[in-house]
Amino acid sequence: MLPFKRILCPTDFSEPAFTALKRAEELARHFAAELIVAHVVPTLPSPHSFPDPQASFNFDVPMYQQELAIKAEQMLKDLVSHHKVGTRDMVTSGEAAPEILRIAHEEHVDLIVIATHGLTGWRRLFFGSVAEKVVRQATCPVLTIVAPPEAE
Repeated sequence: MLPFKRILCPTDFSEPAFTALKRAEELARHFAAELIVAHVVPTLPSPHSFPDPQASFNFDVPMYQQELAIKAEQMLKDLVSHHKVGTRDMVTSGEAAPEILRIAHEEHVDLIVIATHGLTGWRRLFFGSVAEKVVRQATCPVLTIVAPPEAE
């Protein structure tokens, strides 16, 4: 387990995710580990799932999905270009938690550093928690970085 050789830090480009990335970078620097920064583009429903596919509404879901992936790749490249440790970026699409776990498995990750947004109550039940799913199902250690409390 120690020292860590490969660290995965998933990001959704939120402030808590940026905080987690800072901690992941510190750990990568300390252990001289490779840092993998990943973003999962959510999969959109296919056009046939809309009620009336013959309606005048014409939306190219695959093209939009591709544009989201391209934008995410650009944002990740900008994000990791500022880091001084060996960093690699990855963009995948799908459901966030399973994709993060898949990447961790395929890349032989020693540690996952992930932000938690601190959702509670109905918001957590409705939206779920990617971090919670990753913690419960990961086969490697997971370091969760708690989002700072919002200013009230």
